[in-house]
Amino acid sequence: MSRQRSLALTGVLAIVAALAVILPSASASAANCVTGWQSSAVYTSGMTASYNGHNWLARWWTQNQAPGTNEVWTDQGTCGGGTTPPPGGNCSYPNWAAGTWYAAGAIVRYTNGQYYIAEHDNPGYDPIISTWYWDPYTCSGTPPSNPPTNPGGFVVSEAAFNQMFPGRNSFYTYQGLIAALSAYPSFATSGSDTVRRQEAAAFLANVNHETGGLVHIVEQNTANYPHYCDAGQPYGCPAGQAAYYGRGPIQLSWNFNYKAAGDALGLPLLTNPWLVQQDASVAWRTGLWYWMTQNGPGTMTAHNAMVNGAGFGQTIRSINGSIECNGGNPAQVQSRVNAYQQFVGILGTTPGANLYC
Repeated sequence: MSRQRSLALTGVLAIVAALAVILPSASASAANCVTGWQSSAVYTSGMTASYNGHNWLARWWTQNQAPGTNEVWTDQGTCGGGTTPPPGGNCSYPNWAAGTWYAAGAIVRYTNGQYYIAEHDNPGYDPIISTWYWDPYTCSGTPPSNPPTNPGGFVVSEAAFNQMFPGRNSFYTYQGLIAALSAYPSFATSGSDTVRRQEAAAFLANVNHETGGLVHIVEQNTANYPHYCDAGQPYGCPAGQAAYYGRGPIQLSWNFNYKAAGDALGLPLLTNPWLVQQDASVAWRTGLWYWMTQNGPGTMTAHNAMVNGAGFGQTIRSINGSIECNGGNPAQVQSRVNAYQQFVGILGTTPGANLYC
């Protein structure tokens, strides 16, 4: 090697060495990740969250808008280290695959490392884009190879559910019911263990009667269909005069009930009432909406009747008391009572008092 080339190489090595001293490594310069983004959290201007290996700054109010998918978030650069746990916690559910059918309750791992649970049946919609169909899911520890059959401690296991409804329509899935529970967290979780089991049994017993054992998704008497449009309401019947017939586990009917349920659940039921007969989770949510919030012909909600000790008879009054109670149709009442007594037996508790209305 000539002396000139040797000196040139020495000079290059010196520059490289100097740059190595001056320029920190990429890993050393990355900021620690701040607390991970949560879809349910509300962020206002100036708040930060980490997501997909980056820290993000909220420019204005936002909720359920993932960083990187909306201009509300400003990218603050890559991050690493810190104490923020990986998105979704320690899970072992399968990777999401586009085009694969997912039933409500299915849990998948998305490409960003976050886990998602299907709130509604869907043909493989993207969890980041189709947020109505998917919710973020966080777990801890090492779950079993299959999701638990009794998620969230619901007092009715899948085995008990199948025992209650051996001939049910496949539309009424247990997973759809579990997914719907998040809409009303106090359902079958209030009071003692006995009260919780009694409420679950009471709800399902009334559902059993309304649907013929979870067989019927829609009302069978089609002659009633045009009757359920109250055109005097300011919003009218935009889906058509005959569109608001009974659907779902407690047979939601009338345009004003579809409007009220849709408003409460954040669903477009007034303009698209068919959602109740197309999506199991939506159907179960409408049943829980009525149970938890509506007095009907009674003086209290069915939920309050069970939680406050008024008895199963008052749930009948709240659902169909104007036709069945006070001797109006004792055979219908007895049908509900029989199912309730059977279901509390399956759940290992007693029926309590005041069974009739």
